[in-house]
Amino acid sequence: MTDALSLAHNINEKACLQTLSKMVQQKSHSETEGERVLAENMIQIMRQMGLESYAQPVEGDRINAIGIWRGTGGGESLLFNGHLDTNPVSEGWTVDPWGGLIDDKFIYGIGVSNMKAGDAASLCAVRTLIENGKRLKGDVILTYVVGELQGGVGTYAAVQAGTKADYFINSEPTDLQALTMHADAFTFKIELTGITRHMSKREEAVDAILAACDLIPKLTKMTFSDAPTDEHRGINRVHVGTIDGALGKSLEKWRPPQVADFVRLTGSGRIAPGQSHQNALKEIKRVLNNLQVDRPGLKAEVKIEANESHSSMPAFEVSKDARIVKAVNAAYQAILGEPQPTGAITPPGFYGTDAGHLYVHGGMEGVVCGPGGRYNTMPDEKVDINDYLDMIRIYLMAMCDICELQ
Repeated sequence: MTDALSLAHNINEKACLQTLSKMVQQKSHSETEGERVLAENMIQIMRQMGLESYAQPVEGDRINAIGIWRGTGGGESLLFNGHLDTNPVSEGWTVDPWGGLIDDKFIYGIGVSNMKAGDAASLCAVRTLIENGKRLKGDVILTYVVGELQGGVGTYAAVQAGTKADYFINSEPTDLQALTMHADAFTFKIELTGITRHMSKREEAVDAILAACDLIPKLTKMTFSDAPTDEHRGINRVHVGTIDGALGKSLEKWRPPQVADFVRLTGSGRIAPGQSHQNALKEIKRVLNNLQVDRPGLKAEVKIEANESHSSMPAFEVSKDARIVKAVNAAYQAILGEPQPTGAITPPGFYGTDAGHLYVHGGMEGVVCGPGGRYNTMPDEKVDINDYLDMIRIYLMAMCDICELQ
């Protein structure tokens, strides 16, 4: 631990910042040619470091960048996972989204938080050990994937190709906290059918828009009864994202004096590991039944549109006592001098991450822990420089613990 801590405190900070800045400068919007170019660049960098590195095919003529730093034998293996694809640039930026600007406190750019800082941190941690002539007993596997923004198709492809390790760290932005549980997502559609009348006789009508206004706050407050613990319940959430109301299912909007008799709502829900879509549907139906009792003549229907394919992010969970969690906790304590926040932390606990695929489809035990998060997916996206550098140090120490520094 002492040797690893000394290495962690002597990383080449300037080189690490330049590595991240160059990654930001490469445009890699999801499902574009730039995504492939960045993956090819990562493969070349890993080869120059001495790793076994190759392009791994992903559906849609896309590729993951995979690198393996072979250990000397006898140690456990550790896989780092992060995506290279980014969102497109929104309005409101005051700095160049692809400039990789570094000032005295932050590094800026599209995708720097989500999640090139996490990718660069694992790369720089391995490079630090190699440049200092160190070896580990166990293998370190770096998986820089594409398609996370399409439900994790890149990580799913990696798992299906047999890319595995004893443990994993997913580098999604958590502000350096250890996320040990995140939710599964589902989408739903609700249709409310009322009874129309001209506004002069609206007392005889059943107004679907008013019914929706009554319904939405009830949905927003929902959690689900099959949560195994309060911590699981803490990442339950229901949100209505769209609402359309007018006359008939064709939503005719040219007659505003007429009471609307149809509303369509679409939304998203979150359930924890151990909870089911079926129970969520049952409990949403119960809310709708009560709404119909309160508003005689109203008809309410709901359908959950659960995606059972690999393009849906599964829920993820790991024990706080797992070896990988304890290793990351110990590294955080050594670097920052305080206990690491650990658990189903929100807002990250509401996100979907590729950890779900590694856990469900890969059968691996791991943790989600990465730099960035506070300034995620917004104009002038940025990451605290200190957080990024500390993440490199924490990753390095976790590698030395899990894979055993010689």
